[in-house]
Amino acid sequence: MKELENLPKGAGILVPFAKLLGTKVENNRVIIPEQYGKGYTASYVFNEHIAMMINNHILYREIAFKSSARNFPKQMIFFRFQNIITNPEAVSIGKGAKELPSVQISTMGMSPDIIVPSHINRAYIYIIVDADYLRELVSSIEKTSVVQTILQNNQLLLFDQIVQHSLQKVADEIMTEIVDQPFELFFYRIKAEELVCRLLMELSKREGKTIYPLNVQDIQTIYKVKELMFERLDTSPTLDELAKFANMSLSKLKRLFKQVFGDSIFSYYQAFRMQEAARLLKEEKLSVSEVGYRLGFSNLSHFSRMFEQHIGMKPKKYTQSFV
Repeated sequence: MKELENLPKGAGILVPFAKLLGTKVENNRVIIPEQYGKGYTASYVFNEHIAMMINNHILYREIAFKSSARNFPKQMIFFRFQNIITNPEAVSIGKGAKELPSVQISTMGMSPDIIVPSHINRAYIYIIVDADYLRELVSSIEKTSVVQTILQNNQLLLFDQIVQHSLQKVADEIMTEIVDQPFELFFYRIKAEELVCRLLMELSKREGKTIYPLNVQDIQTIYKVKELMFERLDTSPTLDELAKFANMSLSKLKRLFKQVFGDSIFSYYQAFRMQEAARLLKEEKLSVSEVGYRLGFSNLSHFSRMFEQHIGMKPKKYTQSFV
């Protein structure tokens, strides 16, 4: 195809998106035209084993298109690092609690059609890796571990992992490092592999010897349960209410939730509340008491202990750390 002849390696997969927006691919990027939104999408295919896409944009209206990732064979494993871009060009104008930085890992080439919602910041790093290639890089993994199950890539699975500092640091380097064009693909490939490596190191700490296969409906339901949990952080639904909402037995809900998110429903909920507390203290400059009461704590001493357990310091000291 003539339109792809002069494009950098991997940039061709951006052509359908660029056409929808009435623009072109330049330097591995599609810059969003002002009439449609702001920000950009970048794509890098390093070789037949690994590719990376960076989405950092906001659109003023919804656009639907077929994901190029659907064309990859089933042996590919997908890693979607979301809410990880700390200084996005496109600022979300949504309301409510901010989602935690996390990574979605899906197997068996599972990649649904992309629906880009309007007025939502699409800021994430998307890495696709061949399972055989990844197995060659990782050796001597316990056969019953979460990591080994991912590497085997022989059943439909999805895991969601909260991003730790080591992962965030690499993502920041990808987004901020200025690299001369001759070294660009080399640099980004190394960083993409480092992100995946550090993620697998975190996943190797997960407990649980039995991994249950999932279907798309199970995955959708688990994420709807998560959304329901976070609708009100001052009062969470009961476990029975969540099970009824999911139309699952309580035991199945608890088992699948922990498998996907790596933590129990209650512990995950508490971790999210404390991350939101930290955000309210830092970004909205609320007092410790205001944050505690907003999140449903009638006992501020209990709130302080819970905050220290998850964030590593008491809320008052936390507020002083960025004054």
